[in-house]
Order: sequence, then structure tokens, then C-alpha cells
Amino acid sequence: MNLKLIGIATALTLCLAPLAASAHKTWLHPSGTVFSDTGAWMTVDAAVSNDLFYFNHVPLRLDGLQVTAPDGSRVAPQNSATGKYRSVFDLELTQQGTYKLAVVNHGMFAQYQLDGENKRWRGAPAEFKTGIPAAATDVEVSESLGSVETFATVGSPTRSVFKPSGKGIEMVPVTHPNDLYAGETATFQLLLDGKPAAGLEVEIIPGASRYRDQPEEIKAVTGADGNFQVKWPHAGMYWLETTSTDELTSLPEASKRRLSYVATLEVLPQ
Repeated sequence: MNLKLIGIATALTLCLAPLAASAHKTWLHPSGTVFSDTGAWMTVDAAVSNDLFYFNHVPLRLDGLQVTAPDGSRVAPQNSATGKYRSVFDLELTQQGTYKLAVVNHGMFAQYQLDGENKRWRGAPAEFKTGIPAAATDVEVSESLGSVETFATVGSPTRSVFKPSGKGIEMVPVTHPNDLYAGETATFQLLLDGKPAAGLEVEIIPGASRYRDQPEEIKAVTGADGNFQVKWPHAGMYWLETTSTDELTSLPEASKRRLSYVATLEVLPQ
């Protein structure tokens, strides 16, 4: 599969996630999330796959990768590469506190008719005007906005990286995501465009799903304050996802907006 096809497959997964639960899951998988001192390194796998966290479909492209350091600065990853089934990058942790690693997607998806045939297009907003043929009819356009995240902390956890941008779905932790322990209950808040998001359905699935007959998913729904709770049944890596659809687009060509949020969280043993 060439890089162009890989990019299309990844974009389609991100854009269509809010429409229905897909067998393909998008994720970042860090080698570790809690570190005792600066100078440590972490490696992160990025993929779209059927099983968590087993890369067997296509890589997650790193074009939208943003790494935010505890002081709010942007940090460049090192040794980035994209192969057939996964992307990978390294990160040196030079500051005390919490880092946020996110692959952010802001794109457009269109369906239209051309010469009696159904066509599809997806790409960046800046490419839309040249991407749709002038003769196209029955054009339906949606905006997609999503983020795939994970977190790492050196020393004591900090919260500066969780300052909301006010765009799309964002998670503001009540319980810090690098302070999770098996048997305990964690509380998180979800925001939609900077305001508490009520009624969002959240799905949490433990990793290593390839080796289980059942996914063992945990379901939660946000309250009026945007909060939801999770009691962690055991230690390990967990995948969290929520999606939403509305008509509050920021692009005049789009009539719908598809929103998604994914996070990988590590739960430690007691």
C-alpha cells in the first residue's frame, strides 16, 4: 500500500468515526507514561487497527502530531518513521511535569454525483475548492475535527497542557491521567467547544483485545457537568473514545460536523 492510500485510509477512519462504531480503532501507544527524572526517553507507536494495541491494518500518519511540553511549548519528536502497519516516534523528556501527545485532524469529507456516478472526496479545508469538480451535483459536505492523544509525566503531574482550546471535544481531567490505579475510580470532564458536554457516550476498552473473546468494554455517559467516571478493573493500557455529530460547522461549505476524541491511558497496579 503506497503512502497516498495509507493517508486516505487513515483520514477516512478519523472522519467517519462519529457515524458508527468501527472495527478499526485509531490509537497512540506509548512505551511508558510515568518517569522519575528528566532525560528519559519514550517511544510511541501510532496505528489504525482491529485489535488494541496490535498493529494489523494501516499506520496512523503523523502529519498532525503535536507534542506539548509542561511549560506549554511545542516539542519536536525524533526518529519519526511510517511503515506498512504503524508509525513510530521517539521523545526525550527534558522537563518536569506532564506532556500531551496528540495527533490532531481537521478536515472535510464530501459526497457528490458526477456523470451519474457516486463520488467521494476528503482532504484539508484549503483543498476543497479545487477538490470538487465544477460539474458535480448533489454535493454534501461535512467537517471533521478529532484528536488522538496520550500523556506522559516526569516527576509530579502538572495540568498546564490541559488548558482547553475551545474547539471540538476535549478532555479536562479531574483525576490526572497519569495518576490512575487498578481498583480506583477516576473522574474526567469532556468539553465541547469549551463548554461541558452533556450526554456524550464514552467507550473504554482494555488493551490486548486480540487475546480475548470479548472486548470487555466499559460504557459511561457524561452528566450535565460533562463529567463521567471509570472504575479500573485491572492494570494495563486502556483505549477511550467518544464521538458526536452536530451542525455547528466552522466552514461555510459544510452542513454537518463530525467530532471525535480518543485517548490511551495507562492504569498502574496498586
